[in-house]
Amino acid sequence: MFLKRCKEGKTLDQDAKRMLEKIEASSHISATEIYDVARSIQHENLTDENVIRPLVRQLANLANKPLTREMEDKIVHSVLQKEIPSSMRGLNRFIE
Repeated sequence: MFLKRCKEGKTLDQDAKRMLEKIEASSHISATEIYDVARSIQHENLTDENVIRPLVRQLANLANKPLTREMEDKIVHSVLQKEIPSSMRGLNRFIE
């Protein structure tokens, strides 16, 4: 039900909808896949490299994007150092 409502735009604010549309357009990851990943990590410790590293790999695979060890290390470092914005507006600017 949540996924259906989100797809219909009933529970997402405008910033979240725009960000989701940008992610879908640039990565070819569907909204369903995005929600599945979000649900799978909602109770995870996102300050643990052993959680972040597989997540980064999973997202690269979903997006069908190559991921070098160097790129993976940079992304993991950015997440662990909280250099990735956490607000919808910040994330929206970050992915532009």
